[in-house]
Amino acid sequence: MIPAVILAAGAGRRMGGPKALLVVEGETLLQRTIRTALAAGCQTVIAVVGDWDTGPLEPGTVVVRNPGAAEGMASSIRAGIAALPSTSSVALLLAVDQPALDADQLRRLLALAAKDPDRPAACAYGGSLGIPAVLPRRLFQDLLGLHGDRGAKPILLRENAATLPFPGGESDLDTPEDLSRIKR
Repeated sequence: MIPAVILAAGAGRRMGGPKALLVVEGETLLQRTIRTALAAGCQTVIAVVGDWDTGPLEPGTVVVRNPGAAEGMASSIRAGIAALPSTSSVALLLAVDQPALDADQLRRLLALAAKDPDRPAACAYGGSLGIPAVLPRRLFQDLLGLHGDRGAKPILLRENAATLPFPGGESDLDTPEDLSRIKR
């Protein structure tokens, strides 16, 4: 079973607070992302969060606090990969701030990744690759070596990741205006 690592530790400075705690349609973005990963078939969900109260989460969710979140996305990737069960042969990385993400998109990505388990698979949007992405264990050391506000994109490009179109994937939530747009 593929475990999900949800990157949700950002302080959300432009948003005015952690994006993971924003409420859309009665649930926080963190709750929504966990529910989406579970609905897609992930049994293990690791939520990498900052030093704040997450509120109630789905049973079985593993909460990993990232005290180094100010460094950027790489610190959350490292924390999530380090928290994976030792038996994990792959990991699904996803962000908490992609409102277009749904369980069907994740199921399609997981099916694509299953065709060649040694090759990463990533979503394509905005003219590039990004998360959600599935990365095999052989790339975990590369993920643990990331630093700063860089994500897995250089690894996905270097490894010629299999790609799945993700309409709307480029529309993430960074500002109050972005949040207002999706609430309309």
